[in-house]
Amino acid sequence: MADRKKRDRYAGAAYEFGANSAGNAQGGPPPPAQYGAPAQGYSPGIPMSPTQDPNTLGQQFQQMNLGPQPVQVNPQLQQAAPAQQNQLYPSDLIAQPVHASEVDSPPPPIQLPANLAATPSPHSNCPPPYIRSTLACVPTTHSLLKKSKLPFSLIVQPYTSLHDDEAPVPVIDDQVISRCRRSNFSRAYINPFVTFLDHGHRWRCNMCNLTNDVPQAFDWDAAQQKSVDRWQRSELNYAVCEFVAPQEYMVRPPQPLVYLFLIEVGQPSLVNGLCATISRIISEALPRIPNADGRTRVGFIGFDASLYYFSIPRDGSENNDPSMLVVSDLDEPFLPTPDNLLVTLSESMQNVQTFLEKLPTMFQDNMQTASAMGSALRAGHRMTAAIGAKITVISSSLPNHGFGKLENRERKDILGTSKEGSLLQTQNSFYKSFAVECSKNQVSIDMFLFSSAYQDVASLSNLPRYTGGQTWFYPGWNAARPEDAIKLAHEFTNYLSSEIGLEAVLRVRASTGLRMSAFYGNFFNRSSDLCAFPSFPRDQQYNVEVAIDETLTRPSVFLQAAVLHTSCNGSRRIRVMTLGLPTTENLANVYASADAQAITTYFSHKAVERALSSGLDAARDALQSKVIEILSTYRSNLAGGSSGGLTLPANLRALPVLFLGLIKNVGLRKSAQIPSDLRAAALCLLSTLPTALLLRYIYPAFYSLHDMPDDTGIADPQTGTIVMPPLLNLSSERIVPYGLYLLDDGVNQFLWVGRDAVPALIQDVFGVEDRTQIKQGKTTLPRLDNDFNERIHAVLEKSRDHKAKGVGSITVPTLYVVKEDGDPSLKLWAQTLLVEDRADQGVSLQQWLGMLREKVVQ
Repeated sequence: MADRKKRDRYAGAAYEFGANSAGNAQGGPPPPAQYGAPAQGYSPGIPMSPTQDPNTLGQQFQQMNLGPQPVQVNPQLQQAAPAQQNQLYPSDLIAQPVHASEVDSPPPPIQLPANLAATPSPHSNCPPPYIRSTLACVPTTHSLLKKSKLPFSLIVQPYTSLHDDEAPVPVIDDQVISRCRRSNFSRAYINPFVTFLDHGHRWRCNMCNLTNDVPQAFDWDAAQQKSVDRWQRSELNYAVCEFVAPQEYMVRPPQPLVYLFLIEVGQPSLVNGLCATISRIISEALPRIPNADGRTRVGFIGFDASLYYFSIPRDGSENNDPSMLVVSDLDEPFLPTPDNLLVTLSESMQNVQTFLEKLPTMFQDNMQTASAMGSALRAGHRMTAAIGAKITVISSSLPNHGFGKLENRERKDILGTSKEGSLLQTQNSFYKSFAVECSKNQVSIDMFLFSSAYQDVASLSNLPRYTGGQTWFYPGWNAARPEDAIKLAHEFTNYLSSEIGLEAVLRVRASTGLRMSAFYGNFFNRSSDLCAFPSFPRDQQYNVEVAIDETLTRPSVFLQAAVLHTSCNGSRRIRVMTLGLPTTENLANVYASADAQAITTYFSHKAVERALSSGLDAARDALQSKVIEILSTYRSNLAGGSSGGLTLPANLRALPVLFLGLIKNVGLRKSAQIPSDLRAAALCLLSTLPTALLLRYIYPAFYSLHDMPDDTGIADPQTGTIVMPPLLNLSSERIVPYGLYLLDDGVNQFLWVGRDAVPALIQDVFGVEDRTQIKQGKTTLPRLDNDFNERIHAVLEKSRDHKAKGVGSITVPTLYVVKEDGDPSLKLWAQTLLVEDRADQGVSLQQWLGMLREKVVQ
């Protein structure tokens, strides 16, 4: 009751304070009864539950528990009933505008025949967080797929958290792995969709129909020396499971986890405080680095115009002081070989921490501004090539010395023109060729870039792109700003504590007639169907395009992704994910089963590829052409072709809005205001973010906070999760001048303060009496002793909680406070996130839909 009174007091005070005179899009403030109501203009007649709590859309997948479930019987001999098909519900996008909650809609259900699986387990088919298909119903022929103009692609994310205990899957540790023996085609792993024959002595592969022998140990527990119930085995009950691999899956003993840190120690990293800050963060995070088997090793190389090798003795040695070797000859650098360049963390923890404490003081008077990053990378590769490693590069300046030397090629005069694409090309071939060489030797590279000037992210991002790494970009970072230091501490600690797979390969298999035709993501494509990862991250996803080579004659097809890797604790593992999909000869069934969110993810990868090869204009044009193609195909083949509206089935309603968000994203948007480094970093995100975070990145979450419902920002008594405000469409029409709003794209959060926000609201949220006292820009919201402030904090924290979205991410979004009548550049930045507006010379959603209708109807 108190919050309701306070909310009404904010609104009433705003009206008296000047909102009435300022007015709003409707000519004045809405009456109190409308606060917290769903956005106007949305028709609830569309069968998509638009008024559903937006929180539940992101939570549905998380509730798919993968813990053991009892299986009572084997129903494999029962007659499989035919599957129901998804229904086609046409809708007009102009007469019935898309609501923001539809952007996060779950995919259409996969309607497989009843009793298709070997057991009645509810977990027999792969859930969307692990594999999400653009089509939940597969055309039987290539010609039907081509006619649909829809892509057939898999969004594969083998891990949905940074740590195993946050999203556990069943582990099969008896090393009994049954696979199809068709070595030149399938070699599929046994899964819930196989069929048992000959009194259970043989099984038929659900992908190629070949009959295989069941291993003798399949029904025997060697540890307990007794028979076991076959139907309880995890691989027959769970579409996602992990095998502990036997010796034949290893070409060498399991690789230890090795972190080699390349730290820039020249003046740029001293001036912004990076060297001292990162040294302290690594020191404090060392105990959190995975080290269950006690084999984890770490090493450090410093670089400016020279290379600095650091030898760290074991704890308890007679001399605990680290020693340093300086190498200035970069053409043929001398590589020292003492054992303590890469030290075992469990044996040298104390001395490593001592070294990190001393590192900043070693270079505190360093005036060197040159950066020999390329030479440092070559030295690091030589040091680790024999065992493999994760090289982490921490740099504050453009590599301008030695191997891989780069020049400042930023040209503001070509930003926003057809020539801008040249700035996204790789400047020096060293970075791609070196990355490929690293991949062959199981060395991956992660880039942490902090320059306040041009750093050529476009060139440097090649290193992670081909080695399974990632590029993190912190433009203008400075340790003197607490928000910058705290953000880095959180993210780098998450990075170091994350569990990763080592010397990994990903292969996707499919039923006869299907073929994996293209792969997208950060890895090296070692062969036509094998993706290699020196280290397998937990916060990226991969896109696999599927081709239909032969007519599919069976009512269902199957796809199976398998990741062979070495875990952090030194065991060889195989994570297997099996997906079953029905087939159809009907175009209507294809459209009724299409997943708008997965299709958008696929085309984000395609757009990045096009932008890097043909330029930004070509990428934007291709996206526009594709959405017109899909709309036209649906209209002419399934909607009768007579309507003058813009129609799509209910499950694809969000597609034009998502494509507009993609075109307007900082990575692809036509603008003369976006530095090439910022754009290149955005393209890295567009090609690696998991779908849940990608959707947020291209269509941010938008909440009204000044009038949020009474239960918002408070834990739900049944689920324990924080209740979020209703989602708003990304339009300035939703903003009133006395309001307080949150815009969140997963990377940055913007707290928008209206120019007529009342003193009571400002006092409760910011703890100051006048809005002129509010600190603009990057900041931290104060914690105050009042309920409203606590609820605002809860909403901010819940919005930035990636675990709640069912994905792993190290990113902690930066908070910016934006005053409506404040800094124009900051205001414009926030406004560019309002996808449905015209900000930064773009088109509004209404203009976009109007243009699409003209192209489709003509």
